[in-house]
Amino acid sequence: MTDETPTSADATETPATVALPDRLSIDPRSPYFDGDVLQAGIGVRFKGVEKFNVEEYCISEGWIRVPAGKAMDRYGRPLTIKLSGDVEVWVKG
Repeated sequence: MTDETPTSADATETPATVALPDRLSIDPRSPYFDGDVLQAGIGVRFKGVEKFNVEEYCISEGWIRVPAGKAMDRYGRPLTIKLSGDVEVWVKG
């Protein structure tokens, strides 16, 4: 048979088959946190430049959140700023 539909053996989830969410956060307290997707390795390109310090992103609204220097809030978490522009996301690997 030359049918190219995936079989049950092909259904195992590899990094290339991880569905990327529209919005993702690295903060475990966020409703947009997804540990399985983060373990697959996500790359973020913002305005054509790859970013390595993204705390949260939203593709449809076109923004990312990044730390604002070394500033911390009273709980010891970094303060973030929201930057608007073109956001591209892919699975590394």
